[in-house]
Amino acid sequence: MDQVPGSPQGPQGAPSLPTCYRHPDRETGIRCTRCERPICPECMINASVGFHCPECVREGSGTGHAPGASQPRTLAGGAVTSDPRLVTKILVGLNLAVYLVQLSVGDRFTDSFDLIGRAFVPVLGGVEGVAEGQWYRMVTAMFLHGSYIHIAFNMLSLWWIGGPLEAALGRARYLALYGVSGLAGSALTYLIAEPNQPSLGASGAIFGLFGATAILMRRLNYDMRPVIALLVINLIFTFGWSNIAWEAHIGGLVGGVLIGYAMVHAPRERRALIQYGACALVLLAVVVMTLIRTGQLT
Repeated sequence: MDQVPGSPQGPQGAPSLPTCYRHPDRETGIRCTRCERPICPECMINASVGFHCPECVREGSGTGHAPGASQPRTLAGGAVTSDPRLVTKILVGLNLAVYLVQLSVGDRFTDSFDLIGRAFVPVLGGVEGVAEGQWYRMVTAMFLHGSYIHIAFNMLSLWWIGGPLEAALGRARYLALYGVSGLAGSALTYLIAEPNQPSLGASGAIFGLFGATAILMRRLNYDMRPVIALLVINLIFTFGWSNIAWEAHIGGLVGGVLIGYAMVHAPRERRALIQYGACALVLLAVVVMTLIRTGQLT
């Protein structure tokens, strides 16, 4: 039976969302405000009212401007690019490259860059840690992994969650979300965990992506059940298994929710100020937690 465009019916006559005219495998509840084509987050371009599709932007659509006068923008105001997964690919490649170095060099490399508060590290022959002024460990630990399963699970999550989110936010905003969420996870770990407990992994940043994805799906009126179910499963693993730094997961998740909300709900007139201001506030919280813990350990 043929379906009327824009009014699809699911099983047994139940209504379902239309699909993007450029990506038929993606359901969407958003339409171009000029031609009314259904458009997914990757195809949405901000306009003074609602969103436009790429064709209407290229053609000018009676706006009085030349087709190239207005640069296409993502839902969050980022530039639309030809490869919307480029940053995600670079992050996956960087994590894999660092893991290969870990395998080649051994524990000395890992112990030199993982997150540790303050402890004697035998392989390095001295007291090491963030409290000793090694602030870089809060960043470098985000790119280290403890096993094949650890990095495989994290990289699959990063690819599955990160790609669509990068397309919706744009490269700069997506990278800011990833980095600040990861630092929030590192800071909470440093603040709460035992000072001699090493921590490593991209999980803090990835949980930040989970949080921002939930906010984005809510903003677009998508079905929240899949992402909530996946988040619950990850939290069960977080608190149900030993040797998992739950502090990094929770810190990253909270940071991702706060930044994600600012990214997708900021008014167009002050969008960049609010978006990057939210990142700055989370970074401020990171600095405060770090200084408090350092004062406790020194």
